[in-house]
Amino acid sequence: MKTLVRNIIILALMVVTLGPTTAVAQTLRDANYNYAGKIAPNGTVRDSEYATLGFFNNDGTIANAKGKTVGRIDTKMQIFDNRGTRLGYINADGTVCDGESKLLGKIDIKSGKVADNKGNVLGYANGISIQRVASYFFFDFFK
Repeated sequence: MKTLVRNIIILALMVVTLGPTTAVAQTLRDANYNYAGKIAPNGTVRDSEYATLGFFNNDGTIANAKGKTVGRIDTKMQIFDNRGTRLGYINADGTVCDGESKLLGKIDIKSGKVADNKGNVLGYANGISIQRVASYFFFDFFK
């Protein structure tokens, strides 16, 4: 997962609405708390220049900017690629692990802070579901 750090830094431009949605776009910030993008109420993810990066569909599928499905997260918070291979999972405490139970990072549910497995702050995703934040650990379509 050599692109893991790069992927997470853009932060939480992630996937899938498994919980209730809100009518307000959700702001994503980098490690310096600079604006990185937004997730619109319809699941569209846009960067700071308003370019579409991907989509979070209500059925748990994740699509890239071209609309191609790149993966999904099921109701048990397991993360799968587009071939159905299990890539990892999200624990209720906000920890994100790969398929071999290796810690990739942690999402602080209260503060929205996203950190890697060494505790380095990668960004902030306050008010964004952990499913969306965690999926960013696995999908490389927010370039």
